[in-house]
Amino acid sequence: MKKYIVPALVLTLGMVVVIGVYTFIVFGFGKIIPNKGLADQITVKGQKQYANIGQQFTLPQYFHGRPSVVNYNAAGSGASNKGPNNPEYLEMVQKRIDTLKMQNPTMTEVKIPVDLITASGSGLDPNISVQAAEFQIDRVAKARKITADKVKELIAQNSADENIIFFAPQKVNVLKLNASLDQLK
Repeated sequence: MKKYIVPALVLTLGMVVVIGVYTFIVFGFGKIIPNKGLADQITVKGQKQYANIGQQFTLPQYFHGRPSVVNYNAAGSGASNKGPNNPEYLEMVQKRIDTLKMQNPTMTEVKIPVDLITASGSGLDPNISVQAAEFQIDRVAKARKITADKVKELIAQNSADENIIFFAPQKVNVLKLNASLDQLK
């Protein structure tokens, strides 16, 4: 019996040490990165909102983010798992393209940025590319009765290059961009 208990206790203690060290390494890394491992919160209209979780905007005066298969529900993130040859997926993408063309009639000759018609792997991506934001300029400017140049300026102010990968495209946080639109007088 001693033959089995001693190795089991040694293995258990060894795993406690390994898992404990790993936990402290991850915790320590979380404390040195931006935001100290905490969520990115901003205040919008007096309420705290999470800027690192995608949110749905449907009104014409707001920029629209990436589509979400999980309806922006952070409790159940996920993708559709449908491939590019799946007829249901192709139909869903075509509906998104048709909707974008209807909402942005001045952009019919412009190539639609892929992040406006495809959902992210989590369904909660809070960012869009600068090109996706620029695609929506005319609609937002018209709905808010401001110049397209002013909207372009806000996109530039809210563009960030926070990617770990070098040469990755700049992105725009949709919630922060829409909050800055609401602050315009």
